[in-house]
Amino acid sequence: MKSFFESMLWNSRYVVMLAVVSSIVGMLLLFLLSAADMAHLAIDYIEMTFFGKDYPDFHTRAVSHIITAVDDFLLATVLLIFALGLYELFIDKIEIAHGDKSSSNILVINTLDDLKDRLGKVILMILIVAFFKNVLHVTFDDPLNILYMGAGILMVSLASYFSHKSSAKH
Repeated sequence: MKSFFESMLWNSRYVVMLAVVSSIVGMLLLFLLSAADMAHLAIDYIEMTFFGKDYPDFHTRAVSHIITAVDDFLLATVLLIFALGLYELFIDKIEIAHGDKSSSNILVINTLDDLKDRLGKVILMILIVAFFKNVLHVTFDDPLNILYMGAGILMVSLASYFSHKSSAKH
């Protein structure tokens, strides 16, 4: 009975495959949707530049779409790292990643702390991109808005600095 229970308990780790597969599907969707959005933006640019089609406020719309795409690509990267990390931690080591000289260390996860560290850094980048996207819509008609903007930039800079400082110790 004890052996059966321990076997069942040990094999229950394969439920993690649901999260791995779901994360990979989400990653693929985000990459495809962002790439399609960039293709549509490129088509709009070509129509505007070469065929004289009028797109009011195209530059602001283009910058917003590009920042959104970067944000989506970063989120897709989080899903990829999460999927690989869960697989390596709960299922099995990915031998091809460990043996390949061109594989990045960011995709090799040995402990839960490695996974949290890598995810934390990418999530910080997502937050920085989201902050930058919101900065585009700030009006500077109130001195308090300028102060808030400066404080926000300072906080983002400090977060980035401490993130890099903590990784330098490893």
